[in-house]
Amino acid sequence: MDYEVIVVGGGPVGMMLASELALAGVKVCILERLKETTPYSRALTVHPRTLELFDLRGIKPKFMERGRPVSRGHFAGLETPLDFSVLDSASNYTLIIPQSETEKLLEAWAGSLGVEIRREVEAVSIRQHPDRVNIETEGPGGAAKLSAAYVVGADGGRSLVRKEAGIPFEGTSETFTTVLGDVSLSGLPPMSAISSYSERGLVAILPIDPTTYRVLLGDPARMSVPKEEPVTLEELRSGLERVLGNDYGISKPRWLSRFGNATRQAGRYRKGRIFLAGDAAHIHFPAGGQGMNVGIQDAVNLGWKLAAAIQGRAPDWLLDSYHAERFPVGTALLRNTEVQTLMFELSPRMVELRSLMAGLLRFPDANRMVSEQIAAFNVRYESDAESPSHPLGGQRAAELELKLADGTACRSYEFFHNGQFVLLQLDVEEGMPFGELWPGSEHVRVVNASLTKANPDWSGVRAALVRPDGYVAWAVAQSDPAPRDSVARGMSRWMKF
Repeated sequence: MDYEVIVVGGGPVGMMLASELALAGVKVCILERLKETTPYSRALTVHPRTLELFDLRGIKPKFMERGRPVSRGHFAGLETPLDFSVLDSASNYTLIIPQSETEKLLEAWAGSLGVEIRREVEAVSIRQHPDRVNIETEGPGGAAKLSAAYVVGADGGRSLVRKEAGIPFEGTSETFTTVLGDVSLSGLPPMSAISSYSERGLVAILPIDPTTYRVLLGDPARMSVPKEEPVTLEELRSGLERVLGNDYGISKPRWLSRFGNATRQAGRYRKGRIFLAGDAAHIHFPAGGQGMNVGIQDAVNLGWKLAAAIQGRAPDWLLDSYHAERFPVGTALLRNTEVQTLMFELSPRMVELRSLMAGLLRFPDANRMVSEQIAAFNVRYESDAESPSHPLGGQRAAELELKLADGTACRSYEFFHNGQFVLLQLDVEEGMPFGELWPGSEHVRVVNASLTKANPDWSGVRAALVRPDGYVAWAVAQSDPAPRDSVARGMSRWMKF
């Protein structure tokens, strides 16, 4: 067998997944048909939960060097912005960073971990067998055959992996299209932004840098144009004139694209030894900038589980939990973007509805609820019924400020850089640590500490196992009458030693 895992597709999702696997010591290869990373801005926002995942792996500073943090987001382009600054996180903002930069950073990280990246190599046939998956490829060296224990399709909405696996892609086709472009606008002051919605059409203008703007245009005169028709600078210019009455000196197009509101989801995210992640598993109208972010979150959910299965550390149920956990998240994403798409309808009734919704978002609780949805802070997995029961089970583990036994102050996310489980033991009494209850494991980091800043969710917690993807597997309360038994049961449920 050539590899333990082959990832088809070397965009942000594929790179993130391969890196997660390599971090755990898995022999992994990426097949990518393109010669180099995309030169275009494409997905322009990295949202708070994705930034937290980068923080968990210690790579967030690299992104902060290249991007621009913005505390505001939007829902359907409503005039009332979402306020990410109120979120309980050190990453309480979205990062404006072109996908071209995101891909470069993730490729560099993957390379540093030893991921083999085969560029200009395209998968043309995928056949699954009981003990392996065979892939036939075409590349500069001609045809080749590869095999792996598992294959992951991170190869986009037209995924060959999904088609070859026979997984249905159910949903609706596009009913309208909009256009976007990265351009210069000499008629706008540097770093200005515009958001306009009326019966004449919709326009959103966002600065990428002092000389480049992202322009999104929904022009009623052009929204029935098929997605495949190329966009021209003249189309953008005339559309801005029709909708806003001004073309703002548009010139120097860097990238022009047309996209539709097709909405589809794979019927399953796993079929035997084949998995799907990102756009291969779900496509939607790119409202709220969520697509790449949810795909990266798919990758981090799958990576540690697949590594554990390959290395014989996973209980039988663990790999199936990828679909069980991420499919509902994908479904919620599609419903979320469908609602936003409906609100782009250009009609008098929608003008009134948008005004009503914008008013509701002025209430802090409503704004926070929607902000958490776009940021993916509302994701909670079903608590495992066979693990110790606690309200924290399945929740995202917000970063904690800790003091170690030797008095050292630290952040809880620092302990996840190697992709390990973290068994956090809080205020453990002398003679009562739990790490001695099982043989030592390089895949579990035991941390004895106390909280230096109160956190209501963690009040009264004696011990908690936090998964490599930053969600709580289970927790044990200080009031538990048999904490050692509960911890031992929880550990044996989640891993084999």
